[in-house]
Amino acid sequence: MKKIILFALAISILACKNKTTPTVDYSEEILDVTTSVYPGNITKIFEAHGGLDKWESMKSLEFTMKKTDGDEVTITNLKNRKSLIEMPNHTIGFDGENVWIKNKGTEAYKLYGGNPRFYYNLMFYFYAMPFILADDGIIYEEAAPLVFENVTYPGIKITYENGVGESSDDEYILYYNPDTFKMEWLGYTVTFFSKEKGKELHFRRYNNWQEVNGLLLPETIVSYNYKDNLPTTIKGETLFVNTKVSKEKPESDIFEAPAGATIVE
Repeated sequence: MKKIILFALAISILACKNKTTPTVDYSEEILDVTTSVYPGNITKIFEAHGGLDKWESMKSLEFTMKKTDGDEVTITNLKNRKSLIEMPNHTIGFDGENVWIKNKGTEAYKLYGGNPRFYYNLMFYFYAMPFILADDGIIYEEAAPLVFENVTYPGIKITYENGVGESSDDEYILYYNPDTFKMEWLGYTVTFFSKEKGKELHFRRYNNWQEVNGLLLPETIVSYNYKDNLPTTIKGETLFVNTKVSKEKPESDIFEAPAGATIVE
């Protein structure tokens, strides 16, 4: 299998300026996640967090988010991205084709506009940084650095080929420590609700990591207020506990919609 990866770092552009790469419409393709060649800096970032080979040997990821209204537990099959989120009042699942939700009581689901399709893989995506940025259909580009509190963090811009994910127009910028190559910040746009290309960057900070089965994964992620595409002040912090990453795949039936669940259109 061959991984389809495009990147446009300045050096690569100069070296290959006489070559063209055809655009692939991934809405018509079956995607495989396999090891391939990446731009040098993103490779060093993967290595600083335990290595892409080790990540790709894992089949399941589980983590618990501490919340004031009750803990939230997420389990994801890393190979097919089926997921299950257990909340105090709701359960959300993705069976590989459909997103479903089941209420545990009478309280309606209201998070993020009451749309489980937006949320079912949102925190997994944030939590699996930087490894999630090795997926197929990604375009890498050099980005302007982020300067925060007199520290300069180099940036790598990530965009997606057409048809990749729920919102292929989303853009991300990974900012990393130039000495350790550990991820420090994530800038991102949101297009799910507007269906239009985002113009303003939101920010989350990653500077507190925990080692789990040889991989560096977040212990906390701090969200920031923002202005003019820059982070300003701390908005909130999410704490992750009981993280497990394993070479054993989760039981497949846990992702299937149970009796009483509603399929999300």
